[in-house]
Amino acid sequence: MPEKKPHLNLVVIGHIDAGKSTLMGHILYVTGSISDAEMRKIEQLAEQLEKGSFKYAFIMDRLKEERERGITIDLFYQKFTTQKYDFTIIDAPGHRDFVKNMITGASQADAALLVVSSRKGEFEAGISLGGQTREHAYLAKTLGVNQLIVAVNKMDDPSVNWSQERYNQVKQAVIDLLKPLYPNADKEILFIPVSAWTGDNLSKPSQNMPWYKGPTLVEAFDTFKLPEKPINLPLRIPIETAFTITGVGTVPCGRVETGVLKVGDKVIFQPAGKSGEVKTIEMHHERLEKAEPGDNIGFNVRGLGKGDVKRGDVCGHLENPPTVVQEFKARVLVLNHPTAIAAGYTPVVHAHTAQVACKFEELISKFDPKTGAVIQEKPDFVKKGEGVIVRMVPVRPFVIERLRDIPQLGRFAVRDMGTTVAVGMVEEVVPKK
Repeated sequence: MPEKKPHLNLVVIGHIDAGKSTLMGHILYVTGSISDAEMRKIEQLAEQLEKGSFKYAFIMDRLKEERERGITIDLFYQKFTTQKYDFTIIDAPGHRDFVKNMITGASQADAALLVVSSRKGEFEAGISLGGQTREHAYLAKTLGVNQLIVAVNKMDDPSVNWSQERYNQVKQAVIDLLKPLYPNADKEILFIPVSAWTGDNLSKPSQNMPWYKGPTLVEAFDTFKLPEKPINLPLRIPIETAFTITGVGTVPCGRVETGVLKVGDKVIFQPAGKSGEVKTIEMHHERLEKAEPGDNIGFNVRGLGKGDVKRGDVCGHLENPPTVVQEFKARVLVLNHPTAIAAGYTPVVHAHTAQVACKFEELISKFDPKTGAVIQEKPDFVKKGEGVIVRMVPVRPFVIERLRDIPQLGRFAVRDMGTTVAVGMVEEVVPKK
């Protein structure tokens, strides 16, 4: 077996017409994740549908379609490999999937690729106040994605014609946009001029842009750093499911977010309040003596009965149990609400694997999302695009942690009417007595 490379989750963000699907489809092709034979099939399909220019997008979109039809797809399709890493692509077509993937899915993005179009007019629309470039960049940062690369796409467009001047103009505008979020954007963020369609600067240097001397996009991916495993934090395992196996007992399953779990450890599940001793730990049908952050495990706990533990519970060590909150104070960013949110609003909060209705008990202050500065104390309501510090009360006990203590369990999404209304970060908690 070849040595496994370290793994990173990459979220692809950007305005709706920036060319994300074509770019990622072409990346999958040039990194060998899609074979020539498969590529030919896709080209034929694109030609039949008279959409030849969409052939690379079809690689990504064919998967979307299959997903919509409910067929499970071999995950190999969404993975690609560079010299240094194995990547999994989290595609972010729109808000809904993006936020759900990033917060409530087990896959937390380790890094982001922001795709912007250099086409005249299209770029300007994407970074305008209502544009998704701004929104996605902010969202990624709010959700803890600290590593970012920017691909300036469509350099082959007739309105751009491989122009260095246009590239510099776009780059400066994006730096200005990112500065409030990434203060050293001009020094720390790599910008790469590319054409997703022709493949320029994806894996080979572009002959059309001899003025560009930096890395290709695939080389740039290898500049990402592996996030440190938070093994020094208290143990937290949000439970995804729990099985009862005859002759074995109850087996909770979940992803270790922080800390280390060892065979023989005494653990407690909150808010269930059930405890026991870890008899065995398994991952992919292999026995482990210990599990670390990022491991998806099933573990058998002596003393747990059927129905004692369910999805949304969190496992921790008996001496440092997960925090069950009576109420919490959070910094909330309203992304999408048709009217306004006032005190008393009770949507569903999605945090780790839990979903619990929480009441906006008190709006403490309104802040400017771009600067974080307080604009108004005790506002009556908040609207789309505004930030608010709010005191929240869950309708039933659940586990959530302060962002500064355990960031992995300190973020949440607010969902209502089938959409993501807001995202939030926990600042203070009042533990349940």
